[in-house]
Amino acid sequence: MGNKKIGDSSFYLRVLHSPFHIPHSTLLPFPIPHSPFIAVLALILLCAPISAQTVQRPNFIIFIADDLGGDDCGAYGNPHVRTPNIDRLAATGMRFDSAFLTCSSCSPSRASILTGRFPHNTGAEQLHWPVPAEQLFFVEPLHDSGYWTASAGKWHLGPQAKSKFDKVAEGRGQWLPTLRARPADRPFFLWLASTDPHRPYKPGAIDPPHAPSDVVVPPYLPDAPETRADLALYYDAIGRLDRDMGEVLTELDRQGIADETCILFISDNGRPFPRCKTTVYDSGIKTPWIVRWPGRVAAGSKCRSLVSSVDIAPTILELASVTRPGTLQGMSIAPLLVDPQATVQLYIFAEHNWHDYTAYDRAVRSSRYKYIRNGYTDLTMSPPADAVKGQTFQAMRSLRDAGGLNAAQSTCFTKPRAVEELYDLQADPHELVNLAGRSDLAQTQRELSQALDAWQRETRDRMPEVRTPDGYDRETGEPLPGGLKPRPSTPEFRAERLP
Repeated sequence: MGNKKIGDSSFYLRVLHSPFHIPHSTLLPFPIPHSPFIAVLALILLCAPISAQTVQRPNFIIFIADDLGGDDCGAYGNPHVRTPNIDRLAATGMRFDSAFLTCSSCSPSRASILTGRFPHNTGAEQLHWPVPAEQLFFVEPLHDSGYWTASAGKWHLGPQAKSKFDKVAEGRGQWLPTLRARPADRPFFLWLASTDPHRPYKPGAIDPPHAPSDVVVPPYLPDAPETRADLALYYDAIGRLDRDMGEVLTELDRQGIADETCILFISDNGRPFPRCKTTVYDSGIKTPWIVRWPGRVAAGSKCRSLVSSVDIAPTILELASVTRPGTLQGMSIAPLLVDPQATVQLYIFAEHNWHDYTAYDRAVRSSRYKYIRNGYTDLTMSPPADAVKGQTFQAMRSLRDAGGLNAAQSTCFTKPRAVEELYDLQADPHELVNLAGRSDLAQTQRELSQALDAWQRETRDRMPEVRTPDGYDRETGEPLPGGLKPRPSTPEFRAERLP
């Protein structure tokens, strides 16, 4: 937090000033004993920066799922999806219960995490836009400080970004070979990106499969046979993700480096179902977030403080004792790893831009309330094209035509949409009742609206001059004639579309 200027509005809005200063190097390289003398000595050491030369720096692994909903694993309360390895990770680490992404769209979310910047500041805010070469990934200062860096699995960041890692191994089955290829004499950072549980789904992902009768159907989806069958296949893909993660955890134990490795498990966006992925509702932006670091992070601990995926970059750099570059827009949440009851920010911010369909939505969330501002209210809130093709959405079309959907289940077809939305997340966790405009919440709405305004000014967020046209039919998910494929880079797109 020391690199934030107190005059910056984003700093003022996001940081809750504590009565004491937390030094830059927050985590000790050893547990603090209970002896009073040793405890005092430990506190003295805590107040001094820990140099990379005097302390063995941790290895880092980020597991990033592809379209996993925030509550869709056993560790987060789903009683039926089978995720023993994710559950074990949570049991031996810290589970964050209020963790959010800056957007619910695959490549923009990943670009935001790796640059430590909000999507509209990365030059890659629309789906499939490659990250411009001038954007700094936080793995670059890690590399410069001596880390070996590698990405394995899904690559969704464009060709220019590959040079930012020492090694990029694309495709399924690359996690273990990449871990085994690490240099033994250097700390490492691994970005392990799964393709699960992304669509399309096929039977046979795991054996035995999940039963449609066991799935949890959220209230904004119809409890129809097609929905249950679709969710069961989604659960199977989550099970395959869990199996792949377990193989890496076993390999860490085999190599004897589990205790030296800080692991973070997250997703890039919400489940690929209607009213989830590509929305700024919690079903789209809430992510599982588990940190395991034996001896440093208390096993079985839980944190309810707000954290954002834009905070990952500064946090890892701080834990690695690497100087924070000025490009980062997030803040380190390292204090929460020591004290999960602490608060480092009052709000998180999220956005939604083009993802198969034109869009411009913004949101700010506190610990209790969510405020959403919709830019293109004349358009429906269509899910991604692959979800439109899925059996859930197609069943919803039939039910809509037959008058079989309730109001919550009809939101994907509704237009015009409200300009503003406000939700009490304690009373209404699924965000079904829009409270915007209620006189008893006028102050809350005003405060959140002002916070969103300040964030947009601070980050120079403006509505695009022209709309990117839809690439797919909103009812069938089929490509439209003249769709932009392959997606151009940001400068190419703007040159084509602006007069």
